[in-house]
Order: sequence, then structure tokens, then C-alpha cells
Amino acid sequence: MEITMLKELFPKQHTRYTDSPTAHWLQSFAEWLVAEGYAHNSACGHVRRLRQALERGSPIPPDSSITSDQITALFTGHSDGVMFKATMRAFHRFLQVHERLVDDKKFSQFDEFLCAYRAHLTELRGFRKTTVSQHIGTISRFLTEALLANSPLSSLSPQAVEAFVVANGQRVKRQSLQHIVAHLRSFLRFCYDQKVISRRLDTIDTPRTYRGELPPRALPWNHVLGLLHSIDRSQMSGCRDHAMLYLMSHYGLRPSEVASLSVDSIDWASRTLRVEQSKTLTTLVLPLSDEALLILKRYLRSGRPSNTRPGLFLRLRSPIVQIKHYAVGDVYKKRARDSGLPLEGTSSYCLRHSFAMRLLTRGVGVKIIGDLLGHRTLESTCVYLRLETEALRGVALPVPNEGGQL
Repeated sequence: MEITMLKELFPKQHTRYTDSPTAHWLQSFAEWLVAEGYAHNSACGHVRRLRQALERGSPIPPDSSITSDQITALFTGHSDGVMFKATMRAFHRFLQVHERLVDDKKFSQFDEFLCAYRAHLTELRGFRKTTVSQHIGTISRFLTEALLANSPLSSLSPQAVEAFVVANGQRVKRQSLQHIVAHLRSFLRFCYDQKVISRRLDTIDTPRTYRGELPPRALPWNHVLGLLHSIDRSQMSGCRDHAMLYLMSHYGLRPSEVASLSVDSIDWASRTLRVEQSKTLTTLVLPLSDEALLILKRYLRSGRPSNTRPGLFLRLRSPIVQIKHYAVGDVYKKRARDSGLPLEGTSSYCLRHSFAMRLLTRGVGVKIIGDLLGHRTLESTCVYLRLETEALRGVALPVPNEGGQL
């Protein structure tokens, strides 16, 4: 087999790896690490530790699969435990990608039925992948807590359903409990339609919530500006984080929309930003201000790692790949904590709310705000603008009197 990658990573010591009885594993792993965007030093470290782990155990044939227990045994007992655990996680992902990992845990007795329910949510109800995952997550917890070991679905009872709802009601807010109840209703209807249970269990009372009962999530605009100003942009991480939070606060982007931006999303000639809106599955083209263009240019010049990946915002540590939506939330929490501003208990979504409120106070109509936020209904937009009755008066549409006069 070709061993060029091992020679590139270890030009002076490559014979230690190419002559190893585990060379076939090391070469494939090295190629995967580089393709995934791992930095040179990180890739070398992972390959070096994998060689030590594999050579210590029994030889593993080139085309064989490995179980999770085998991986754990290979990487247990080394002096540098933290680094070997990092390599174990990387090797685990490598095996998953190449379908060489065998899960030696027994499958759940409900896995086949849950697969059918997943298909029902996706193909019949048309739910997106993230929504389906939320449904399945709730139902998996429900089955674990509501049924005794090895009990069939037919043994589900109203008492078990009620106990699960009550237990969740003690740990989450009513708004979150509404989603849990909706997930349960959907699943229990499916069970009844499939004749897995003999009686209807989906008539579950949902907690009441009221519009305007929660305080506004929008931050004072001077706090938003203070947060952006507090970020040290002399470092690559600060340059990247400032650009992400700027787009959220000045353009109202969701964390998932920021994370999904690519370099090609920016049209420098027309000075626009193309955003694929995750909820409405529509494309929004936003005009970029002079300030936004300068911030993005500075980030691309000084804050983005040299990489051929298309993603606009990348991780700065190996593997250098496009960031995920949850990383945007982590960035906000870190920057809010370091800013010294009273932002405890806020989240990255507060920047999106602040964007909406700023437009409202400037006299922009609610319909336009909703379009920019990617909302399907005005009701969704009004949630962002709660407790702003006085501000809404100023942007209300004129209503004709009885004679048709305005």
C-alpha cells in the first residue's frame, strides 16, 4: 500500500511507522486526520500514540473491524492518559466514518419500532432532522423511565405517562414541558394507530402559557455594543468571535445560520450576504454595510485559518473544520462572561431579539421584521417584541373609521 502520508508527517523517522506491523492502520488514520483538517503537529501526535497503542496489543488484520471494548482496552493504562484519550476519540470517529466499528452493546428492544417512528416523522409528517432528533430523544427517555426491563410497549399505562409528565414538570419550565407533551402525544397516537397499544393514551393535558408572561430577551443596545467592543481582536479567536456576534446582533442571524455560512456566501461585488434560513428553508440576501464589510475582510485576513474548506467560520484547534451551531452559543457565553457586563443568564439568541427590538424602535414594521428574522407568522415575531406595547403603537397600521376615512 502507499505510505506517502506517513513519510510526509515523519520525514526523518518515517521508518518507525512504515516498518511497523500496524502500518496499514497508521497510513489510513493519517490520511483521515489530514483530510479532516487536523493541524500537522496534532496529526503527528495522534498517529504516534495510535502506533504505541496498537503495537502493545494483539495484531489486528487490515480489513477487520474493531469493537468499542477493544478500543478502550488499547488506550487504557498509558502514562499520558489525557492525550491518549484524545487519540482514542479520534480513532473512534475514524472507525465510524469507515464503517469499521462494531458496537458490542445489545440493541434496545424498541430500536426497530423507533426506526419505524423516525420514518413516520420524516416521510409522512415532513419534520426536519433536528426536530425528529428531539422527538426521538424525548421518547427514548420516556420508554426508559416508564417501562420496566423487558416490558413490552403494550404494558404502557396512563399512570406511567402521568408520572413521566409530572417528573419532567418538576425540572423544566412550562414552555419546555409543552414540547415534551407534544412529543408524547405524537408517539402515543402512532402506537395506537399501529395497534401496539389497545387504548388511547395521547389525551394529555398540556401546561398553559400566556403571551407576555416572560420578560423580554432583548438586551439594551449599549450592552450589545459594549459586548462587541470588549472582544480583543488582536488574536485570531477574538477576530472570529467578533465577526460572528456582529452578524447576529446587526443582522439577526440564528446560531445555526451563522455556523452554516460559507466563504461564498459573501458577494463582494454586490456587497451582499446570502443566508440560508434554517427554519423556513428559504434564502435571504442581506445588504452588507461598510462596517460589516470591513469586519469580514479583517476576519478573513487575520482571523481565519488558512484552509481550503468552504465554511466561513472555522475551529481554530484541530480538527480545523466548520464550527457547529452550539459552538456559537459557547462563544457568546465566554465573551459575555469576559465582558464584565451584566449579561448573566442571557444567551446568543438575545442578540437576535436585540436586533428585532432595535428595528422596532426605529419604526420598522412588524411584518418586515418578521421577514428578516425568517418567521412564517406575525405571532412568532410578536414573541420577540413582548412587553413593548407602547413601541407597537408607533408602528401600527392606520385603521379606517366607519366612513372609510383614515
